Amino acid sequence: MTDTEQPTRKHKTSEVFRAFLTLGLTSFGGPIAHLGYFRQAFVVRRKWLTDDDFGDLVALCQFLPGPASSQFVFAVGMRQAGLLGGVAASLAFTLPSAAAMIAFGCGVNLLGDPHQAGWLHGLKLAAVAVVAQAVWGMGRSLCPDRLRLSMALAAAATMLAVPGALGQIMVIMIGAIVGMRLCRNPTAIIMKPEPSPWRSHRWAAVALAVFLILLIISPLAARRTHSQPLAVFDAFYRSGSLVFGGGHVLLPLLRAEVVPPGWVTDDQFLAGYGAAQAVPGPLFTFCGYLGAVMHPGRYAWLSGLGCVLVIFLPAWLLIGGALPFWHTLRSKAWAQSAIRGANAAVVGVLLAALYNPVIVEGAHNARDVAAAILAFGLLAAWKCPPWIVVAALAIAGQWLLH
Repeated sequence: MTDTEQPTRKHKTSEVFRAFLTLGLTSFGGPIAHLGYFRQAFVVRRKWLTDDDFGDLVALCQFLPGPASSQFVFAVGMRQAGLLGGVAASLAFTLPSAAAMIAFGCGVNLLGDPHQAGWLHGLKLAAVAVVAQAVWGMGRSLCPDRLRLSMALAAAATMLAVPGALGQIMVIMIGAIVGMRLCRNPTAIIMKPEPSPWRSHRWAAVALAVFLILLIISPLAARRTHSQPLAVFDAFYRSGSLVFGGGHVLLPLLRAEVVPPGWVTDDQFLAGYGAAQAVPGPLFTFCGYLGAVMHPGRYAWLSGLGCVLVIFLPAWLLIGGALPFWHTLRSKAWAQSAIRGANAAVVGVLLAALYNPVIVEGAHNARDVAAAILAFGLLAAWKCPPWIVVAALAIAGQWLLH
C-alpha cells in the first residue's frame, strides 16, 4: 500500500467502525431482524452493497455454521476495508451487547427479569416492521420474474412446513440447483473476482485449517488434562463451530454444556436468556453473561470477555477462509445463475421467518399488528431512520401496548 492510499484505508476502517457501532447499539430483534437493519443501512442508505451482493453474502453466511448475522458483519467489513475493517466491524457490532451481558452477569441479582418488560415487547414489534421492509425490498429486487417469485414462495412454504436449520440449508441448495438450470442470463456481464487482502487461497486455507485443528484438538486436550479452562474453551468453541440456525439454536446446546457440570444453575441460565432478549446486537454475546457467572468475583468481566471471543472465533475463521473462494466462484457464469436461484430462496427464507418467529413472537393482538403496520409505513414510505422507529415502539410498548 502506498502512502497516498493509507489515509483512505484508515478513513474506511473508521467509517466501518462507526457504521457498525450504530447498528450494535440499535439492532434489536435477533438475527433475522439484523438482516433487515443491515439491508437498510448498507443497501438503501450507504449503498455499500447492491441487493444482489446482499443476497450473495446472506446465502454464504446461511450455509456456514455459526452466527449468520455476525459473519455477515465481518464479511461486509472486509469488503469495505480489508481484514482490519472486518475486525473493526465485528468489534463495533458485538461490544455493546457483550458489555451489557457481562455487566448483567456481574450483577445478576441486582436486576429484575427483563423478559416481561413492556419496552421489550415494543422492540419485538419494531423487528416485525424491519423484517417486513427487508422482505419487501429484497423481493422486488431479487425476484423480478414469475420464476424467481415462485421459487421464493415455494421456499417460504417449505420453511414453514419443515422449520429449522436443515430445512433452511436444503431450500437454499435447491434454489441454487434450480437457478443453475433455469436462471441463466446470456446478457449478464461476467464479473471479475473482487480484490481482497485475503484473496490468497493460501491464507484462506490456513484459516480453515486452524478452525479444524482447534475443533479436533480442544476436546482431546480438555479430556487429557482435566483442566477447567480448557474444558470451557472446548465447550464454547465446539458450540460455536457446530450450530446452524443462529443464537436461539445455540442456547439449548450451551445449556447442555454448562448446566450439567455445575458451572451455572438452571435459574442463572434462564435469567441470562431473558436478559439476552433485551439487548441489541448478536445473541451469541449471551456467552459473556455465562462467563461472568461461572467465575464470580473481581475478574468476572475477564472471564465473560474470554467466552465471547471463543464463541465467535469459529465464525471469524470460517468466513475469513470462505470469502476468497466465494469471490472467485461467484465470477463464473454458471455460479451467477446458481446465485440468482439461491437469492430467490433467501427471500423465501426471510418471508417464512417474518411469520415465525418474528410475527408469532412479536404481535399478539390487533393493536400490535396496527403498531407494526404503522412502523412499516414510517420505514418504507417515509424513509424514517430505523433507530427512531425502534425508540418509538419501545416507548409505545412500555406505556401503550403492554
